[in-house]
Amino acid sequence: MRISDIEHIVEAWAPRWTAWERDNVGLQVGDPGRTVRTVGVALEVTDRVIAEAVRRNADLLVTHHPLMFRPPRTLTPGSSTGRLALECAERKIAVYSAHTNLDVTRDGVSFALSKTLGLRDIRFLAPLEGVLAKIAVFVPPGHEEDVLRAFASAGAGEIGNYTHCSFRTPGVGTFLPTRQADPFMGTRGSLESTEELRIEAIVPRARVRETVERVRAVHPYEEMAYDVYPVDTPEAGYGMGAVGMLPHPQTLGAFLRSVQRHLKADSVRFCGDAHRIVQRVAVCGGSGSDLITAAAKSGADVFVTADVTYHTWHDVPASMALIDAGHWETEHVILEPLARRLRESAAERHERLNVYITRVVTNPVQSM
Repeated sequence: MRISDIEHIVEAWAPRWTAWERDNVGLQVGDPGRTVRTVGVALEVTDRVIAEAVRRNADLLVTHHPLMFRPPRTLTPGSSTGRLALECAERKIAVYSAHTNLDVTRDGVSFALSKTLGLRDIRFLAPLEGVLAKIAVFVPPGHEEDVLRAFASAGAGEIGNYTHCSFRTPGVGTFLPTRQADPFMGTRGSLESTEELRIEAIVPRARVRETVERVRAVHPYEEMAYDVYPVDTPEAGYGMGAVGMLPHPQTLGAFLRSVQRHLKADSVRFCGDAHRIVQRVAVCGGSGSDLITAAAKSGADVFVTADVTYHTWHDVPASMALIDAGHWETEHVILEPLARRLRESAAERHERLNVYITRVVTNPVQSM
Protein backbone atom coordinates (compact mmCIF):
# COMPACT_ATOMS: atom_id res chain seq x y z
CA MET A 1 0.00 0.00 0.00
CA ARG A 2 1.02 3.59 -0.51
CA ILE A 3 0.52 6.52 1.82
CA SER A 4 -2.02 7.88 -0.66
CA ASP A 5 -4.07 4.70 -0.13
CA ILE A 6 -4.17 5.40 3.61
CA GLU A 7 -5.32 8.95 2.83
CA HIS A 8 -8.13 7.57 0.67
CA ILE A 9 -9.24 5.09 3.35
CA VAL A 10 -9.44 7.74 6.06
CA GLU A 11 -11.04 10.40 3.88
CA ALA A 12 -13.68 8.02 2.56
CA TRP A 13 -14.78 7.86 6.21
CA ALA A 14 -13.94 11.41 7.30
CA PRO A 15 -13.90 13.60 4.17
CA ARG A 16 -11.46 16.46 4.18
CA TRP A 17 -14.19 18.92 3.12
CA THR A 18 -15.96 18.45 6.47
CA ALA A 19 -12.97 19.80 8.41
CA TRP A 20 -13.02 23.25 9.96
CA GLU A 21 -11.82 25.64 7.26
CA ARG A 22 -8.84 26.81 9.34
CA ASP A 23 -7.85 23.27 10.27
CA ASN A 24 -4.76 21.69 8.74
CA VAL A 25 -5.74 18.11 7.98
CA GLY A 26 -4.14 15.62 5.63
CA LEU A 27 -0.53 14.67 4.97
CA GLN A 28 1.76 16.77 7.17
CA VAL A 29 5.11 15.14 6.40
CA GLY A 30 6.08 12.65 3.70
CA ASP A 31 5.61 11.49 0.12
CA PRO A 32 2.09 10.25 -0.76
CA GLY A 33 3.57 7.84 -3.29
CA ARG A 34 5.78 6.06 -0.78
CA THR A 35 5.07 2.43 0.15
CA VAL A 36 3.84 1.86 3.68
CA ARG A 37 4.02 -1.41 5.61
CA THR A 38 3.66 -0.33 9.24
CA VAL A 39 1.36 2.38 10.55
CA GLY A 40 1.29 3.80 14.07
CA VAL A 41 -1.91 5.41 15.36
CA ALA A 42 -1.64 8.13 18.00
CA LEU A 43 -3.52 11.15 19.25
CA GLU A 44 -0.55 13.40 18.47
CA VAL A 45 3.15 13.33 17.61
CA THR A 46 5.60 13.60 20.51
CA ASP A 47 9.25 12.67 20.98
CA ARG A 48 8.24 9.40 22.64
CA VAL A 49 5.75 8.58 19.86
CA ILE A 50 8.52 9.07 17.29
CA ALA A 51 10.93 6.92 19.31
CA GLU A 52 8.30 4.19 19.48
CA ALA A 53 7.75 4.48 15.71
CA VAL A 54 11.48 4.05 15.12
CA ARG A 55 11.55 0.92 17.29
CA ARG A 56 8.58 -0.52 15.42
CA ASN A 57 9.89 0.43 11.96
CA ALA A 58 6.80 2.53 11.24
CA ASP A 59 6.57 4.20 7.84
CA LEU A 60 3.61 6.38 8.78
CA LEU A 61 1.99 7.92 11.85
CA VAL A 62 -1.74 8.59 11.60
CA THR A 63 -2.74 11.11 14.25
CA HIS A 64 -5.84 12.98 15.33
CA HIS A 65 -4.15 16.26 16.23
CA PRO A 66 -2.19 17.82 13.35
CA LEU A 67 1.54 18.09 13.84
CA MET A 68 1.31 21.50 12.18
CA PHE A 69 -2.07 22.88 13.19
CA ARG A 70 -0.83 26.36 12.25
CA PRO A 71 1.64 25.75 9.42
CA PRO A 72 4.95 27.39 10.41
CA ARG A 73 6.84 29.82 8.20
CA THR A 74 10.03 27.85 8.74
CA LEU A 75 11.01 24.37 9.90
CA THR A 76 13.92 24.60 12.30
CA PRO A 77 14.83 22.82 15.54
CA GLY A 78 14.09 26.09 17.34
CA SER A 79 10.38 25.25 17.71
CA SER A 80 8.81 22.05 18.97
CA THR A 81 6.80 21.70 15.76
CA GLY A 82 9.87 22.18 13.59
CA ARG A 83 11.96 19.80 15.69
CA LEU A 84 9.34 17.03 15.55
CA ALA A 85 8.70 17.51 11.82
CA LEU A 86 12.42 17.42 11.03
CA GLU A 87 12.88 14.33 13.18
CA CYS A 88 10.08 12.54 11.31
CA ALA A 89 11.50 13.58 7.94
CA GLU A 90 15.01 12.47 8.87
CA ARG A 91 13.68 9.13 10.12
CA LYS A 92 11.53 8.78 6.98
CA ILE A 93 8.36 8.60 9.05
CA ALA A 94 5.41 10.25 7.33
CA VAL A 95 2.67 11.97 9.34
CA TYR A 96 -0.99 12.14 8.35
CA SER A 97 -3.66 13.84 10.49
CA ALA A 98 -7.46 13.62 10.56
CA HIS A 99 -8.67 16.25 13.02
CA THR A 100 -12.00 18.09 12.87
CA ASN A 101 -13.10 15.91 9.94
CA LEU A 102 -12.76 12.93 12.30
CA ASP A 103 -14.67 14.87 14.96
CA VAL A 104 -17.75 15.38 12.80
CA THR A 105 -18.04 12.09 10.94
CA ARG A 106 -20.32 9.22 11.91
CA ASP A 107 -18.46 6.75 14.14
CA GLY A 108 -15.86 9.46 14.71
CA VAL A 109 -14.59 10.84 18.00
CA SER A 110 -17.91 11.60 19.71
CA PHE A 111 -19.50 8.34 18.57
CA ALA A 112 -16.46 6.44 19.89
CA LEU A 113 -16.81 8.30 23.19
CA SER A 114 -20.51 7.43 23.35
CA LYS A 115 -19.84 3.74 22.77
CA THR A 116 -17.03 3.70 25.32
CA LEU A 117 -19.47 5.07 27.90
CA GLY A 118 -22.01 2.38 26.99
CA LEU A 119 -24.61 4.58 25.29
CA ARG A 120 -27.27 3.19 22.96
CA ASP A 121 -29.40 4.74 20.19
CA ILE A 122 -26.61 7.19 19.38
CA ARG A 123 -27.23 10.12 17.03
CA PHE A 124 -25.54 13.42 16.27
CA LEU A 125 -26.11 16.17 18.80
CA ALA A 126 -25.82 18.97 16.22
CA PRO A 127 -25.95 17.83 12.56
CA LEU A 128 -23.87 20.01 10.24
CA GLU A 129 -25.87 22.67 8.41
CA GLY A 130 -25.03 24.87 5.47
CA VAL A 131 -22.34 22.57 4.10
CA LEU A 132 -24.18 21.32 1.00
CA ALA A 133 -25.19 22.80 -2.33
CA LYS A 134 -27.03 21.53 -5.38
CA ILE A 135 -25.59 21.85 -8.85
CA ALA A 136 -27.79 21.65 -11.95
CA VAL A 137 -26.18 21.33 -15.38
CA PHE A 138 -27.97 21.64 -18.73
CA VAL A 139 -26.62 19.31 -21.41
CA PRO A 140 -27.78 17.96 -24.80
CA PRO A 141 -28.88 14.30 -24.91
CA GLY A 142 -26.00 11.93 -25.51
CA HIS A 143 -23.60 13.75 -23.18
CA GLU A 144 -25.31 13.02 -19.86
CA GLU A 145 -23.02 10.12 -18.94
CA ASP A 146 -19.96 12.36 -19.27
CA VAL A 147 -21.55 14.83 -16.87
CA LEU A 148 -22.47 12.10 -14.39
CA ARG A 149 -18.93 10.72 -14.41
CA ALA A 150 -17.58 14.22 -13.81
CA PHE A 151 -20.02 14.66 -10.92
CA ALA A 152 -18.87 11.43 -9.30
CA SER A 153 -15.17 12.15 -9.78
CA ALA A 154 -15.57 15.41 -7.84
CA GLY A 155 -17.58 13.86 -5.01
CA ALA A 156 -20.97 15.18 -6.10
CA GLY A 157 -23.99 12.91 -5.72
CA GLU A 158 -22.96 11.31 -2.42
CA ILE A 159 -25.86 10.83 0.01
CA GLY A 160 -25.17 8.70 3.07
CA ASN A 161 -24.05 5.24 1.94
CA TYR A 162 -24.96 5.95 -1.69
CA THR A 163 -22.87 7.48 -4.47
CA HIS A 164 -23.68 8.58 -8.05
CA CYS A 165 -27.03 10.02 -6.89
CA SER A 166 -28.59 12.42 -9.41
CA PHE A 167 -31.88 13.47 -10.97
CA ARG A 168 -32.57 14.48 -14.55
CA THR A 169 -35.47 16.15 -16.33
CA PRO A 170 -35.94 16.86 -20.04
CA GLY A 171 -36.69 20.32 -21.39
CA VAL A 172 -36.07 22.79 -24.19
CA GLY A 173 -33.26 25.34 -24.10
CA THR A 174 -33.07 28.47 -26.23
CA PHE A 175 -30.08 30.55 -27.25
CA LEU A 176 -28.91 33.02 -29.88
CA PRO A 177 -25.22 32.82 -30.77
CA THR A 178 -23.57 36.21 -31.30
CA ARG A 179 -21.10 36.91 -34.08
CA GLN A 180 -18.23 36.18 -31.72
CA ALA A 181 -19.66 32.80 -30.65
CA ASP A 182 -18.44 29.38 -31.75
CA PRO A 183 -21.63 27.36 -31.13
CA PHE A 184 -21.65 23.58 -30.67
CA MET A 185 -24.96 23.63 -32.60
CA GLY A 186 -27.03 26.30 -34.33
CA THR A 187 -26.08 29.34 -36.42
CA ARG A 188 -24.66 32.73 -35.42
CA GLY A 189 -27.37 35.38 -35.30
CA SER A 190 -30.21 32.85 -35.35
CA LEU A 191 -32.47 32.11 -32.36
CA GLU A 192 -32.22 28.42 -31.68
CA SER A 193 -34.10 25.93 -29.52
CA THR A 194 -32.92 22.44 -28.68
CA GLU A 195 -33.77 19.53 -26.43
CA GLU A 196 -31.67 19.46 -23.28
CA LEU A 197 -31.45 17.52 -20.05
CA ARG A 198 -31.22 19.17 -16.65
CA ILE A 199 -28.98 16.97 -14.47
CA GLU A 200 -28.71 17.85 -10.79
CA ALA A 201 -26.89 16.47 -7.77
CA ILE A 202 -26.00 17.32 -4.20
CA VAL A 203 -22.41 18.49 -3.71
CA PRO A 204 -20.43 19.69 -0.69
CA ARG A 205 -20.03 23.45 -0.93
CA ALA A 206 -16.29 23.01 -0.55
CA ARG A 207 -16.30 20.96 -3.78
CA VAL A 208 -18.51 23.18 -5.96
CA ARG A 209 -15.62 24.81 -7.81
CA GLU A 210 -13.92 21.48 -8.51
CA THR A 211 -17.22 19.97 -9.69
CA VAL A 212 -17.87 22.87 -12.08
CA GLU A 213 -14.34 22.60 -13.50
CA ARG A 214 -14.62 18.84 -14.08
CA VAL A 215 -18.03 19.13 -15.73
CA ARG A 216 -16.86 22.03 -17.89
CA ALA A 217 -13.97 19.88 -19.13
CA VAL A 218 -16.39 17.32 -20.65
CA HIS A 219 -19.31 19.59 -21.56
CA PRO A 220 -19.81 20.11 -25.31
CA TYR A 221 -21.05 23.70 -25.14
CA GLU A 222 -18.79 26.71 -25.57
CA GLU A 223 -20.65 28.35 -22.67
CA MET A 224 -21.85 25.75 -20.18
CA ALA A 225 -25.20 26.55 -18.57
CA TYR A 226 -25.39 25.57 -14.91
CA ASP A 227 -26.87 26.70 -11.60
CA VAL A 228 -25.65 26.28 -8.02
CA TYR A 229 -28.10 26.54 -5.13
CA PRO A 230 -27.51 26.54 -1.37
CA VAL A 231 -29.07 23.58 0.46
CA ASP A 232 -30.10 24.17 4.06
CA THR A 233 -31.05 20.56 4.79
CA PRO A 234 -28.90 19.34 7.72
CA GLU A 235 -26.32 16.80 6.57
CA ALA A 236 -27.35 13.63 8.38
CA GLY A 237 -23.97 11.97 7.89
CA TYR A 238 -21.94 14.59 9.76
CA GLY A 239 -22.34 16.60 12.93
CA MET A 240 -20.84 17.80 16.18
CA GLY A 241 -21.17 15.80 19.36
CA ALA A 242 -23.51 12.88 19.99
CA VAL A 243 -26.39 11.97 22.27
CA GLY A 244 -27.63 8.58 23.41
CA MET A 245 -29.14 6.60 26.26
CA LEU A 246 -27.61 4.62 29.08
CA PRO A 247 -29.09 1.10 29.28
CA HIS A 248 -30.51 1.89 32.72
CA PRO A 249 -31.01 5.04 34.80
CA GLN A 250 -28.33 5.65 37.42
CA THR A 251 -27.20 8.37 39.78
CA LEU A 252 -24.86 11.05 38.52
CA GLY A 253 -22.34 9.86 41.09
CA ALA A 254 -22.38 6.32 39.70
CA PHE A 255 -22.05 7.66 36.16
CA LEU A 256 -19.10 9.84 37.18
CA ARG A 257 -17.27 6.77 38.47
CA SER A 258 -18.07 4.96 35.22
CA VAL A 259 -16.75 7.87 33.15
CA GLN A 260 -13.54 8.02 35.15
CA ARG A 261 -12.99 4.27 34.83
CA HIS A 262 -13.77 3.91 31.12
CA LEU A 263 -11.81 7.00 30.04
CA LYS A 264 -8.77 6.24 32.24
CA ALA A 265 -9.14 9.65 33.86
CA ASP A 266 -7.19 10.47 37.02
CA SER A 267 -9.99 12.85 37.97
CA VAL A 268 -13.07 14.51 36.49
CA ARG A 269 -14.67 17.89 37.15
CA PHE A 270 -18.44 18.22 37.30
CA CYS A 271 -21.37 20.32 38.40
CA GLY A 272 -24.76 18.95 39.43
CA ASP A 273 -26.31 16.95 42.24
CA ALA A 274 -24.44 13.64 42.53
CA HIS A 275 -27.69 11.97 43.64
CA ARG A 276 -29.76 13.03 40.63
CA ILE A 277 -30.82 10.32 38.18
CA VAL A 278 -29.35 10.43 34.66
CA GLN A 279 -29.98 8.34 31.54
CA ARG A 280 -29.91 10.56 28.45
CA VAL A 281 -26.28 11.54 27.88
CA ALA A 282 -24.80 14.06 25.44
CA VAL A 283 -21.09 14.01 24.65
CA CYS A 284 -18.48 15.87 22.65
CA GLY A 285 -14.92 14.60 22.58
CA GLY A 286 -12.41 17.39 23.17
CA SER A 287 -13.46 21.02 23.53
CA GLY A 288 -17.26 21.00 23.41
CA SER A 289 -18.43 23.93 25.53
CA ASP A 290 -20.10 25.50 22.48
CA LEU A 291 -22.56 22.60 22.48
CA ILE A 292 -23.89 23.06 26.02
CA THR A 293 -27.07 24.74 24.75
CA ALA A 294 -27.59 22.02 22.12
CA ALA A 295 -27.07 19.36 24.79
CA ALA A 296 -29.68 20.94 27.04
CA LYS A 297 -32.16 21.27 24.15
CA SER A 298 -31.68 17.58 23.35
CA GLY A 299 -33.06 16.74 26.78
CA ALA A 300 -29.74 15.38 28.04
CA ASP A 301 -29.50 14.78 31.77
CA VAL A 302 -25.73 15.18 31.61
CA PHE A 303 -23.17 16.45 29.08
CA VAL A 304 -19.65 14.98 28.94
CA THR A 305 -16.92 17.04 27.26
CA ALA A 306 -13.60 18.78 28.06
CA ASP A 307 -11.81 22.13 28.38
CA VAL A 308 -14.68 23.85 30.22
CA THR A 309 -13.70 27.35 31.40
CA TYR A 310 -14.66 28.75 34.80
CA HIS A 311 -17.42 31.13 33.68
CA THR A 312 -18.97 28.47 31.46
CA TRP A 313 -19.82 26.39 34.53
CA HIS A 314 -22.08 29.23 35.70
CA ASP A 315 -24.06 29.09 32.45
CA VAL A 316 -25.01 25.40 32.66
CA PRO A 317 -28.83 24.99 32.80
CA ALA A 318 -30.10 23.63 36.11
CA SER A 319 -31.80 20.78 34.24
CA MET A 320 -28.47 19.29 33.14
CA ALA A 321 -25.27 18.18 34.82
CA LEU A 322 -21.91 18.88 33.20
CA ILE A 323 -18.77 16.73 33.29
CA ASP A 324 -15.31 17.83 32.16
CA ALA A 325 -13.44 14.54 31.77
CA GLY A 326 -10.34 15.95 30.06
CA HIS A 327 -9.27 16.53 26.45
CA TRP A 328 -6.98 13.52 26.02
CA GLU A 329 -9.37 11.34 28.02
CA THR A 330 -12.37 12.08 25.77
CA GLU A 331 -10.43 11.72 22.52
CA HIS A 332 -8.01 8.80 22.91
CA VAL A 333 -11.05 6.52 22.51
CA ILE A 334 -10.93 7.10 18.73
CA LEU A 335 -7.58 5.32 18.34
CA GLU A 336 -8.97 1.78 18.42
CA PRO A 337 -11.76 2.45 15.84
CA LEU A 338 -9.24 4.25 13.61
CA ALA A 339 -6.74 1.39 13.77
CA ARG A 340 -9.48 -1.16 13.18
CA ARG A 341 -10.70 0.67 10.08
CA LEU A 342 -7.19 0.74 8.63
CA ARG A 343 -6.71 -2.99 9.27
CA GLU A 344 -10.10 -3.94 7.82
CA SER A 345 -9.67 -1.73 4.75
CA ALA A 346 -6.23 -3.21 4.06
CA ALA A 347 -7.65 -6.73 4.39
CA GLU A 348 -10.46 -5.89 1.96
CA ARG A 349 -7.80 -4.80 -0.54
CA HIS A 350 -5.83 -8.01 0.13
CA GLU A 351 -2.91 -5.89 1.31
CA ARG A 352 -0.58 -6.64 4.19
CA LEU A 353 -0.49 -3.74 6.63
CA ASN A 354 0.77 -3.78 10.20
CA VAL A 355 -1.17 -1.29 12.34
CA TYR A 356 -0.40 -0.61 15.98
CA ILE A 357 -1.85 1.79 18.56
CA THR A 358 0.72 3.79 20.47
CA ARG A 359 1.35 2.77 24.05
CA VAL A 360 2.57 6.28 24.81
CA VAL A 361 0.23 8.39 26.92
CA THR A 362 0.61 11.74 25.18
CA ASN A 363 -1.51 13.66 27.69
CA PRO A 364 0.65 16.54 29.00
CA VAL A 365 -1.75 17.27 31.90
CA GLN A 366 -1.12 15.69 35.29
CA SER A 367 -3.29 15.58 38.41
CA MET A 368 -2.42 15.31 42.08
